[in-house]
Amino acid sequence: MENKKGVNVVFIIVAFTLGTTLLRHFNFQTLSFKMPVLDILFLITFIIAIYLIIKDYKKTTKE
Repeated sequence: MENKKGVNVVFIIVAFTLGTTLLRHFNFQTLSFKMPVLDILFLITFIIAIYLIIKDYKKTTKE
């Protein structure tokens, strides 16, 4: 019996929440963020979450 893990749902929820927050904080007319320091932290966390989702997905499909 194989023990297959699915995609980690926690990272998907984190990435979705951070992505929507970044879109709401970004002003497309002036191309700036509302709170630049906090939004940079959100962006870094968003990129890490996406990386971990892709890394886990690739590892799951290899096995």
